[in-house]
Amino acid sequence: MTRLVNALVQELRERNLLLPIWGEGEKVIILDQTRLPFKTVYLEIYTVADLCTAIKDMIIRGSGALGLAGAWGAYLASLKNDSLEAFQRDLAALKATRPTAVNLAKTVDEIGSDLNPRQFKEQVVQRLLDIVRRQLNFELALGEAGAALIHDGDTIMTHCHSGALAGAGYGGRALSVIRRAWEQGKKISVLVNETRPYLQGARITAWELKRLGIPFTLITDNMSGFCLEKGMVNLVVVGSDRVARNGDLANKIGTYLHALAAHDNNVPFYTATSSHTIDLNTPSGDAIPVEMRDAAEVLTLAGQPIAQPGTRALYPAFDITPHRLITGIITEKGVIFPPFEKNLVELFG
Repeated sequence: MTRLVNALVQELRERNLLLPIWGEGEKVIILDQTRLPFKTVYLEIYTVADLCTAIKDMIIRGSGALGLAGAWGAYLASLKNDSLEAFQRDLAALKATRPTAVNLAKTVDEIGSDLNPRQFKEQVVQRLLDIVRRQLNFELALGEAGAALIHDGDTIMTHCHSGALAGAGYGGRALSVIRRAWEQGKKISVLVNETRPYLQGARITAWELKRLGIPFTLITDNMSGFCLEKGMVNLVVVGSDRVARNGDLANKIGTYLHALAAHDNNVPFYTATSSHTIDLNTPSGDAIPVEMRDAAEVLTLAGQPIAQPGTRALYPAFDITPHRLITGIITEKGVIFPPFEKNLVELFG
């Protein structure tokens, strides 16, 4: 089994990818995204429990990468467990780590369903190979579809980090669109929202764009309305952690405010996603569970307190952008426009 996994990883390395997670022998390697941009630290994960901790602690994050973490976690579980029952208990622990990110749960369910108790280890490896290659193909295809929306000279605003390290290594969701437009020779630039309180935009999106050589400008989250009103933005492209049946979008906290400002200034607002993130079983954003994280994360910046002791804080990790504010949904099957429910069901139902 490890021979097939090693061959897959070698194949990925030959494609100029920024891999967030991969397997080596009987362990999984992940890039610690909380240490970027100043330190590049790779962690060796030997148990599913340690991988669950890494997911909860945001060491690996982003909808596509979380799906892959589920797949690699299932591979790790198959190595450590000889019974299907014990294997399934590890899968349940993986699913419980990030409830809003449907890609994680869907991937774990896909890799763990209808397994033969005597051959489940071999089945898991084959499904892992298929999932990793499919995720990469998603990114390449949706990048191609989304790049057609970008014109030479455009400035694109994005929020949070929806790039290679949030996916299979090419560009994740939003940055697949931006990267492909850049590869086509379009002279573009990017406005990057910093994304408090975890600063994924400042720490990771900016880091990826710099590595790709794409011009960008970092702004604080509360500057987006100013930039949109002043005509500094041609379109907004964000990622997604879940898209409901009616087109409502769950994405990093702050997305809703950027969508409102874009709508008020007639700037197109798109989300880039894959079919795995589209949840037709969830009728609307009202039914999407929003992960509430430790409020202490709001009270610090780079490990330093920013409020007096005893201050109360709130940290919903995501918000819901209603479909009425979304111009289009970029997928590996093309760009979907309203009416979203009808078109999403026809394409992915």
